[in-house]
Amino acid sequence: MVKYSREEMVAWAREVVRREAEAIQALCDQFDESLADVVELLLNCRGHVLVAGMGTSHAMAQRFAHLLSCCGTPALCIDAGDSLHGGSGAITAGDVLFIISKGGESEEVNTLADIAHARGAKVIAQTERPGSTLGRKSDAVFRVKASAGIDPYGMIATGSSLVNGAACDALCVLLLELRGYSPQAFHMTHPGGAVGKMRISDTM
Repeated sequence: MVKYSREEMVAWAREVVRREAEAIQALCDQFDESLADVVELLLNCRGHVLVAGMGTSHAMAQRFAHLLSCCGTPALCIDAGDSLHGGSGAITAGDVLFIISKGGESEEVNTLADIAHARGAKVIAQTERPGSTLGRKSDAVFRVKASAGIDPYGMIATGSSLVNGAACDALCVLLLELRGYSPQAFHMTHPGGAVGKMRISDTM
């Protein structure tokens, strides 16, 4: 076990957060008009937005689906692995399948994209590699690439998951604004907890 002083632990933690903040800030320069293609597909979806991923990307998919629903875009998270054992029956014509995948080469998500197209759904990929198998299978690609070295060993998705989450947040807020989704509508969706008890006037 490596030993560090208490001061070194605090300094190290600060460095991690500083680097992650810089990685999120750098995301701004990646956005281009392909983002508008993604937003328009989501905005015009006449079914549900189904969000999927594998591993940490699945955890981010769960978060994104929840926030979309909170912001007026009906969404569900589906498990890409389970979907290949019957869960893909949830996909119907008019849906949009939004897949989060760092490399775009996971067999499960690529097979799921094929199933979605066969059922008449659109596919969006959020990935570092637009030219990947998933990127080529998708109707729109949202390129999201985290800074090099942001993840431990380049494998454990700590900082890169935050970057993906920030990109998803941008989509959620854009959709909320474009739909004119009001605090009143949100209160109907979220009547529980401290948020549900807030007065509308407190949110304006």
